[in-house]
Amino acid sequence: MLDALIVGAGPAGLTAALYLARYRRRLLLVDAGESRARYIPVSHNTPGFARGIGGTRFLEELREQAARHGAEVEAATVCGLRRCGEGFEARIGDRHVLTANVVLATGVVDTLPEMPGVDAAIHRGLVRLCPVCDAYETDGRRVAVYGAPAQADRHARFLRSFSNQVSALSDAGSPFAAERRQALEADGIEAIDDLTGLAIDGDCVVATCADGAQLRFDALYPFLGAKARSGLATAIGAECDDDGELRVDRHQQTSVSGLYAVGDIASGLNQISVAVGQAALAATAIHNRLPRRPL
Repeated sequence: MLDALIVGAGPAGLTAALYLARYRRRLLLVDAGESRARYIPVSHNTPGFARGIGGTRFLEELREQAARHGAEVEAATVCGLRRCGEGFEARIGDRHVLTANVVLATGVVDTLPEMPGVDAAIHRGLVRLCPVCDAYETDGRRVAVYGAPAQADRHARFLRSFSNQVSALSDAGSPFAAERRQALEADGIEAIDDLTGLAIDGDCVVATCADGAQLRFDALYPFLGAKARSGLATAIGAECDDDGELRVDRHQQTSVSGLYAVGDIASGLNQISVAVGQAALAATAIHNRLPRRPL
């Protein structure tokens, strides 16, 4: 019987593993290798890294730190989870694991625009997924926000505080209402809703309009939604919000006793620093609810 099973080895899952290992708890961290953080070219708002740090390197540093304290990491996928007495039984491949507690750090999957080479464009910083993380770096650059009119409107206004060259691009078949277009343009935001395609050309994202005109941008922020990886939790009755992210209490526990959610899968602000704090809360709550094991 494990003290805790951690599902997902992004910043949240690795931090939970570090804390629980240092609490001398028996844990297993299962990693499917799909952390959203691996997309980050360079993060300049992760505390402690004054010169910035790439997502892959940050994950490597966290993994090494957790391993130094005895955290066991297994490359696998948790295929199922069910209640078993007061704990849980998890299916990992063809075997079953019993655990008193579960920490879900499974994150979300962004819906990306249909354009060739979008993954490489993310790694190059041409397509960006988080204005909270890096809008500061858009000063003086031509920036586009792409999504349904309401989403494009809201996020374009956010970015307008960082760049004076912001365009709101509506996704196909969703024109801007006249009032919304006028309000955007009054705030210095170009509203475009006749796109026929998006592509990468050198160091720019190119948006092609119905009349053949091509608009070039230094960065594109798509806001097409994201799918929360909350199926393991909802299958056993955990409550989620309208976006599928799990509702948690002040200790990061879901509505299912002993099941915790940290990072992007938990309802709240999706940021590395938030995920790390949530992991510390969850790991400490788990340690405190388990029986003491004096040396």
